[in-house]
Amino acid sequence: MTLPLSPANPPADAGDDRTFQVDLRGLVDLLSHHLYSSPRVYLRELLQNAVDALTARYGLEPAVAQGSFGIRLFADGSVVRVEDDGVGLTEADVHTFLATIGRSSKRTDRIAEQRADFIGQFGIGLLSCFLVADEIHVLSRSARTPDAPAVEWRGRGDGSYSVRTLPASARPRPGTTVTLTPRADTAEWTRPAQVHALARHFGSLLRHPVTFQDGTSGPGTAVNPEPAPWARTHPTPGARSRALAAYGEEVFGFAPLDTIELDLPAVGLKGIACVLSEAVPAGRRHGHRVHVKGMLLSEQAEEILPEWAFFVRCVVDAESLRPTASREALYEDDTLAAVRDALAEHLRAWIARTAAGDPDLLSRFLQIHHLAVKSLAVHDDEILRMLLPWLPFETTDGHATLDEFARAHRTVLVTSSVEEFRQIASIASAAGLGVVNGGYTYDRELVHRLPEIRPEVSVADLDPGTLTAHLDPVDRETELAAAAYLALARDALAVFDCDVALRTFQPATAPALLLDSREARHERTRSQLAREQQGGLWGDILGHLRQEAPRAQLILNQLNPLVRTAVTIDEPELARTSAEALYGQAAMLSRRPLRPAESSLINRSFLDLLAHALRKDN
Repeated sequence: MTLPLSPANPPADAGDDRTFQVDLRGLVDLLSHHLYSSPRVYLRELLQNAVDALTARYGLEPAVAQGSFGIRLFADGSVVRVEDDGVGLTEADVHTFLATIGRSSKRTDRIAEQRADFIGQFGIGLLSCFLVADEIHVLSRSARTPDAPAVEWRGRGDGSYSVRTLPASARPRPGTTVTLTPRADTAEWTRPAQVHALARHFGSLLRHPVTFQDGTSGPGTAVNPEPAPWARTHPTPGARSRALAAYGEEVFGFAPLDTIELDLPAVGLKGIACVLSEAVPAGRRHGHRVHVKGMLLSEQAEEILPEWAFFVRCVVDAESLRPTASREALYEDDTLAAVRDALAEHLRAWIARTAAGDPDLLSRFLQIHHLAVKSLAVHDDEILRMLLPWLPFETTDGHATLDEFARAHRTVLVTSSVEEFRQIASIASAAGLGVVNGGYTYDRELVHRLPEIRPEVSVADLDPGTLTAHLDPVDRETELAAAAYLALARDALAVFDCDVALRTFQPATAPALLLDSREARHERTRSQLAREQQGGLWGDILGHLRQEAPRAQLILNQLNPLVRTAVTIDEPELARTSAEALYGQAAMLSRRPLRPAESSLINRSFLDLLAHALRKDN
C-alpha cells in the first residue's frame, strides 16, 4: 500500500494541489471498529477474491468445464494460505490493484467485461487481512500470457510494500496464492480448526470446489462437498421437501413447521423460508441468511422480508443483490425493495396453497402464528378474505374462529379493551350475547371487517347501554322495596360518579356487575384534573373540553342471595358499607387497575363489615 498514494508531492507553494496522506494502521483500525463486525471477515475476503479470480479465469477460457479450477486453504497454526487457480495478476496489475487502496480489479476490461459476475472488490477487501496479520504475501501468475512470469508482492502493516518478478517456475500454474503470518493476539481466528469452520461458514454454498488442509498427512477436506439443497435433484417431491427441511434445521437449529421454496429468476435468487414451529412476539424480526453468488453475506439480513413476515426465517442465495461497503449487509435500493415484495408474494402464495389444500397444516400454522397473519390481514385484502374466518379470537363462547362464532351469532359485538371483555364476558354469555374480545392487537379492526366476508353478519361495538338493555328488570314491588337501599348506595358511591340499579341476570352467583367504559373513566379523570386545577389556565382548558359522558353503573343482581339480603338492610351505615363492598368486589372482578380511592374503599368496607360481624356475635 503506497503512502502517500501519488508518486511524489511537490513543494508547498501557494495553490499547489496535494494528495491525501494515508495512515494505514489508522485505516485498518477504522475497518476493524466501524466497517467489519469481526476480524473473522479476513477469510471471507480472501475467499471472495479467489472466487472472483476463478470467475475471470472461466471468462478467459470459456471452453473449460466448470469445476476444473478450485480453491485450496491451508492453516497449521503458523500460517494461513489461500491458493486459487484464477486469472492471476501481472506485475502491472499488482502495482495497480494491490498498491492502491480502494481500487477494484473489476473496474478494468482487462480483468472482466461485466462487474455483475463478481462478488466484490479486491482493493479494500485485502486490507482486512491486516486485522490478523502484519504482513501479506501474494504470489501470482497471470493466465493471460502462456509464459508470464510469477510476481511476488509483500504488503506490510506500516504501509510499505515490495514487488519483484520471479521465474515462471516459482508458480508453475496460473493463479494466486495469498499467505498470512498471523499475529499472536489473533490466534483465535487463525487456528486450523477455526479457519476450517470459517471456511464452512462463509463458503458452504460456493459454486467452485474449496478444500482445506491443516498440515497433517492425508487429503484435504472438502469445504463445500455438495451444492445448495435447492440446486440438487431429488427422486420425489417428498424427498425434496425432507431435504430442504433437514437443511433448514441444520442452519437454524429448529425443525421447521414447513419449508417454502423461494425462486426469483430475475435476480437469480433461490432459497427457502422455514416456517417457525413456535410462536414469537409480535414485531420481533429475525435475521435471515443471505448469500451472494454462494458467499455468505449476512446472517442478520432483516431487510430481505417485510416486517409482518416474522413467522419465517430464510436462507437465500442471490446473484444481483448489492452488498454494502463492508459486504455484511444489503444495500437498500430499488432492487432490494422489489425482491422484498416478490418474496412477500411467495409467502402469501404459500398461505393460499395451505388454506386450499392442507387444512391440518393451516390449523397448526394459525394456532402458532395467528398474530402474524392478523397483522398481514389488516393490510392485505386477499389474506383477509382467505383467512379471516379461520383466525382464532377470544369470545364469550371460548376461543373460537370467527366462522364458528358467526354461525352461532348473527350479531357480533366487540369490546374495545381486554378489561371491558373480562367485565362482561360471563354476564353477556348468560344473556345469549355474542361478544368478541377486541382488546388485543388487530382484533377489533379485523372483527369489524367480518361483514366484508360474511355479509349476513353484523358487527357493532359493545357499550354498557347495550348490555344493560339485555338484563331483565325486576318487578315494580321489588324495585320499590329496594328504593331506600339504592338511594343510600348511590349516595355512598357518588364519589366514583357511579349510579346503582337493580336487575336480574345470570349467573346468579354474580352479586354485581360494574359497567364502566374507558371513555367514561377518561372523562372523570379529566373532570378531576379540572377541579384540582380550577382557576388556572390548564383548568380552564380542561373545563372547556368537558363532555357529557355516561356514568359508571353498578348493577346489583336480584337473583343473588347476598344482594336480596343487602337490599333489606335498614341500618344506614351498614347499608352504605355493604354497597361499598359490592362495588369493590365488582371493581376487582373487572380486572382493571384500581384507583387509590377504590383500594382504600375496599379495605375500609372489609374492616367495617368485619367489625359489624364481631359486634353482632358479641
